[in-house]
Amino acid sequence: MKWLRKGMVALVRFYQLAISPLFPPSCRYYPTCSSYMITALEKHGPFLGLIMGIARILRCNPFIRGGYDPVPDYFTVFRNKQPDATKSAEN
Repeated sequence: MKWLRKGMVALVRFYQLAISPLFPPSCRYYPTCSSYMITALEKHGPFLGLIMGIARILRCNPFIRGGYDPVPDYFTVFRNKQPDATKSAEN
């Protein structure tokens, strides 16, 4: 399944380099949704990472407050409730 994860990451990187620059920045979150997708794929594998990335893209809309939302260490389709705890654990 490593090849599947690498293929998905390559597709997201292609989007970041070739498609995303054609549009104005619109992601409400940090890290961006495409960076979140790559991290989720690398951290949780191709299936759970894809589900988490799609859920994040669906959350990225004008009706939701954006802000800092890193990929949690556990699988969830919801926003990271304590992003500061994750940030301090990384340091």
